[in-house]
Amino acid sequence: MSTTIDTVAWVHLEEGRILGARSKGKDVFYIPGGKRAPGESDLETLSREVREELTVAIDPATARHVGTYTAQAHGHPEGTLVTMACYTADYTGTLTASSEIEEIAWLTLADRERTAPVDHAVLDDLAAAGRLR
Repeated sequence: MSTTIDTVAWVHLEEGRILGARSKGKDVFYIPGGKRAPGESDLETLSREVREELTVAIDPATARHVGTYTAQAHGHPEGTLVTMACYTADYTGTLTASSEIEEIAWLTLADRERTAPVDHAVLDDLAAAGRLR
């Protein structure tokens, strides 16, 4: 029996690079975001997770759905899937790694293998659209 982890992620691009975050104790980068709490909407999850991880405030009025992706969940038993609804959005504040984040980095397509499997499809789509170098 497979299990699905429901997540929302913030696709933040600058100069052809995407922002990635590596949580403490993890060996790969993830597109910032996280698991939905019971009853939360996509935008509520997005705002909460980005604030918790990167200490900035998402402007929900500017949020645009990029796509929803599903893949094997990194670091979980085979058959555990993650579904990730991805959004772009403007923000206010200064991007800073919170206490739960070991490192943030600007990633290119060349960094694809340094990211979680669900992120691979996002990076591939962004590169195909000419938005990621």
